[in-house]
Amino acid sequence: MSSTRQPRRRMPRAERERQMIAVAEEIFAERGYQASSMDEIAEGVGVSKPMLYEYFGSKEGLLVACIRQARAELLATTLASVEGVLSAREALERGLVAFFGFIDSHRRSWALLRQEAAVAGQAAMDEIEAVRQQQTEVNATLFGSYLVGVPDRDLQAYGEIVVGACERLAQWYVTREDVTAEDAAELIMRMVWHGLGGATGTHSHA
Repeated sequence: MSSTRQPRRRMPRAERERQMIAVAEEIFAERGYQASSMDEIAEGVGVSKPMLYEYFGSKEGLLVACIRQARAELLATTLASVEGVLSAREALERGLVAFFGFIDSHRRSWALLRQEAAVAGQAAMDEIEAVRQQQTEVNATLFGSYLVGVPDRDLQAYGEIVVGACERLAQWYVTREDVTAEDAAELIMRMVWHGLGGATGTHSHA
């Protein structure tokens, strides 16, 4: 009697990698980077520990992959939020709401960005800095599209200021149940918009 069992589908590498990252992100955020083990992550995924090392090289490499994916998702969220905006003020406000909304919907990713990278090693810290630089560049580019006549140096500085404000406010934001993403965005707008709105050449474009 011949068997009718179908051969097991081989999961494509990209799909397997996403699965590994999802499980690792959950375990890192729940247990902390140092307390998490590659054995536990491999068991959660349903693969061997050597396969994890084949894909990511090390536990730190796996954490870096988690942070890199969060960076890509944050960029996509930010860019989608400012599509079709007509002013610098609208771009900033939408971008801020998107950032705090990202924290709400990606709490595990945010826990990694906020807590775990600092104890993992230099590669993870470099990836965190890449997240900051990515958001700074997005902000500076957006501001440059609307703030006519403002030097590139100042646009970069404005981008850094907004990123720094978001990062610090986010630490407070995640402890508050009475503050929405829109509330947090409005708090930053109150603090920074007066300066941006008064930048050279912006009065007719902001």
